[in-house]
Order: sequence, then structure tokens, then C-alpha cells
Amino acid sequence: MADLSPCLLVHYAEIGLKGRNRPLFERRLIANIEHGLAPISPVRVRRLYGRVMVELEPGHEEEAIARLRRVFGIAYFAPALACPPEMEAIREAALRVIEGHTAASFAVRAKRADKSFPHPSQEINQEIGGLVARETGWPVNLGDPALTVRIEVVDRRCFVFCDRMEGRRGLPVGVSGQVVALLSGGIDSPVAAARMMRRGCRVSFVHFHSFPYTNAASQEKVVGLVGLLGRYQGPGELHQIPLLDIQRHIVGHAPSSLRVLLYRRAMVRLAAEIARRLKAPALVTGESLGQVASQTLANLTAVDRCSPIPILRPLLGWDKEEIIDEAKRLGTFDLSIEPHEDCCSFLEPKEPATRSTDRKLSAVEHALELEPLLAAALAQVEVRVVEAEA
Repeated sequence: MADLSPCLLVHYAEIGLKGRNRPLFERRLIANIEHGLAPISPVRVRRLYGRVMVELEPGHEEEAIARLRRVFGIAYFAPALACPPEMEAIREAALRVIEGHTAASFAVRAKRADKSFPHPSQEINQEIGGLVARETGWPVNLGDPALTVRIEVVDRRCFVFCDRMEGRRGLPVGVSGQVVALLSGGIDSPVAAARMMRRGCRVSFVHFHSFPYTNAASQEKVVGLVGLLGRYQGPGELHQIPLLDIQRHIVGHAPSSLRVLLYRRAMVRLAAEIARRLKAPALVTGESLGQVASQTLANLTAVDRCSPIPILRPLLGWDKEEIIDEAKRLGTFDLSIEPHEDCCSFLEPKEPATRSTDRKLSAVEHALELEPLLAAALAQVEVRVVEAEA
């Protein structure tokens, strides 16, 4: 009997295009997999040619699969049997992996990355395909099979599997630097933060509140959202900043139609200072073009002009249904729709401006003399490291 070892075989896609930087991306992906699987012990993660092998004790497969689904950078993964690169072992492994399956048709797909194995891919396909057909009676369908038995020969090992699971794709968190996301507690901003994680960014968070005029529910809700997003990147640093004094000053001394834009520009300046302290080169928001009055192209441009660093808007071209669907996939939707008092809906005007300019807003801000209030808000920042939800 051959030595058949259960494992999880992880594949990546985009990382494979990184040329000489590819080892850096692979090491980060492996570190993130190890971190994600840390609660499962013992686990061994190995780098193979173009793949990652995860070895774990029996009984932890379901939890490991759930955790791998949250790791950005994985294209797909599969529960597999690892065996020696010998035809007899491959035969035994193939019959083992199809146990419990029924199929109207099947195909065998072999890849021989390790050319020291003497049997070419087509020979493996024919040999294992004939075996499976004899043992099961299933018809072969190479065009659109109901079940595909996959065999990969790599690094003097052979992996056999048939149940392939899609991963989150993208890049491993940590390879693209750090950004600071403005997190409101609604549906959009958590999705925007996750999209930047998917592009390899580690995200810190800023939340603005109007306590005590609004209750503390929004602050606790945001803590929960950071914990949920932590499933994809680990612990997150949350900066909670009071905005009430700035809002009251704007309400008392500025045109009502410009209030929301003035709030937004104040938030951007405060968040940019947090980013400077963290050495993060960009901000992230959940804005979508045209979704509300403050998110017209003119108003977004007017807000941009006050920022000393770029503002990234990964959801700019998304519609609301797309954002909701992604929030559900991430697991943030149910918490996001819980009612809370938002700092911007508080004191929001009835007829907000849909088209403003940097010049107009700068002139109003010059008269407002907001600098002392911005400095006071920064002096009251509360910083909290939020652990990932289980």
C-alpha cells in the first residue's frame, strides 16, 4: 500500500506573474496562510513550485478550508492526497479521492511540472482514466465532465484531488504597503477596505463620531466591523476621532448647502494626519460616483483638493447592488445594516450642494479658521487595536 498523505494544495495566479519579485510574494502568502491557520495546531506550510502545500492533523480540514477562504492571494485550493511519484501510488490515490462521488461523466487532467517523472501527462491521463472508467463505469467526457480528477507532479511529489475550491484571489495582504480607510459603519466603507486588502494593502482605520449628541452605538459597531475585516488581514488599528465641535462650528458659520462637503474635507485632513503618523501614503473611502449628493464628480474633486495624499476609491464605479453583494460575501453586511446614528447624517442639510469647487470651499474654510478645532480633535483621538473575529 502506498504512502498517501492528506493535505490541502493551494494555488495562486497573479503572484506567478511577478518575475524576480515572485519569492517575496510567495513568502508573504505563506506567512499569511500560517497566520490564518494558527488556531489549528499543528500545521505545516511548505512552498512548492507554483503551489503551497498545507499539512495538518486529521479532523481539522473543515476549519482549515473556512480559514483559507479568507486569505487573499489564493486562486484556488483543494483537499488532496500527496503520494510518491509512482504510477502505482497515483492509481491508489485516484481511487481514494473519488470514493463517495457519483458522476454522470469524468475526465482526468494531469500536469507534470517535475520532468524527472518518466511518464508524460497524456500517459498519466490515459492510465488513470482507464482505471477510473473500469472501476466506476462512468463515461469519459473531456469537453464538459461532471467530475475532474486532477493529478499534479511537482517537486518529487504527486498530488491527486477532485474537489477544487475558489479562493479570494488578488495579492497577499502586506505586499503593497499600508493605507488608512475612513470607516463609517455603513455598507460601503468595509467593502472598500477589503478591496484594498485584496490588492495587498494592510489597512488601518479611522472612524469619526459625534458623541455625545449621537450614542456610542456607531463606535461599537465599527469595532465589530474592524474585527470582521480582521479575518482577512489580522488585527486592525482603529482611530476614533470626535467631530462634534467641528460640525457645530460649521453649522453656525457656513452655508447649510456646503456642510457635508466641509465635514468631508475636515475628515480628510484629520485622516491624512493619522496616515502621516503611520507612514501610510494613501487614504481609502467607500464612495461610489453619484450615489449621494456629496459624491458627484465635482464634489469628489473638490474634496480631493484638500488632501495632502491620494484618496483611493475602489468602489467608484460600483453600483449599490454590487456593493451589497460583496458585503454579503465578506460577512460584513448584517452588521453594517444595523441602525446607528452616523456623524454625517447628524446636522445634514435638506438641500446639499451637488456641485462645488475647491476655491469656493477654501474661501469658506478660511473664514471658519478650523485649524484649532482640527488640532483639538487630533488631541482626543482614541486608538484601539481590534483583534480578528473568530
